[in-house]
Amino acid sequence: MRRRTEAPFGRRVAEVTAVEEVGAYTVISARDDEGPRDPRPGQFYMLSTAERWGGGSDERPYLPRAFSFARVRPDGTLDFLLEAIGPGTERLAELERGDGLGLVGPLGIGFDVPTARPLLVGGGIGAAPLVALSDELGSEARVLLGFRTAAHAEAAGLFFAADPAVVTDDGSVGRQAFVTELLREELDAGPDACVFACGPPPMLEAVRALCAERAVPAQLALESGMACGYGACFGCVVPTRDGYVRLCVDGPVLEADQLETALIAGTGH
Repeated sequence: MRRRTEAPFGRRVAEVTAVEEVGAYTVISARDDEGPRDPRPGQFYMLSTAERWGGGSDERPYLPRAFSFARVRPDGTLDFLLEAIGPGTERLAELERGDGLGLVGPLGIGFDVPTARPLLVGGGIGAAPLVALSDELGSEARVLLGFRTAAHAEAAGLFFAADPAVVTDDGSVGRQAFVTELLREELDAGPDACVFACGPPPMLEAVRALCAERAVPAQLALESGMACGYGACFGCVVPTRDGYVRLCVDGPVLEADQLETALIAGTGH
């Protein structure tokens, strides 16, 4: 299956249809009438508010923010999961129903379809693209999620097609553990798997190492600072075994065996 859906040219405005607080996160839904109905799980959009972007006392934020979509609906409505932690995400979290969401996308290369038992491994906000992948794969996928706290773990409820296994850093939901401990147990139970992961660099590096030890194929969705989203600025360049690649056009999903390490400066959620 092709791993990329081509984006329409230029920035467009989608109408915000809902804004929902999900524990520590915000889910923004926006109807994208002009965009494709089949973005690949793992692809991303560059988002900004249609108004009030770059305004305010310090004129920040300057640039749009890159977000993997969490769900696409038949009418073109896109769901995005975010945590308000800075001027860009705070401005996006202030959107209300009827506002305009500026977007460019879908961009990049998403996940390939599985060739073996699919294990979806997400850490924190990295759960977002796995929601879309779980929607596509249905009950055949096993979902493993790790969050900081119970408030963050409420995002597990976004998975409609699976019953995720959840652990937290503080033990407030599930047991106190890292999600990679769940992955190790799954791989020990049966190596006939392929892994799809998104999360912070230490988690992705642990996933890469576990899969390398067992010769299990894995696809990792990485994040890096992006100014444009379409390869012009070279702001998201990362090293691989075959040289440098731009995550916005050659990723953000990379085969784990392309990487010496997932601990790459400038990347992370």
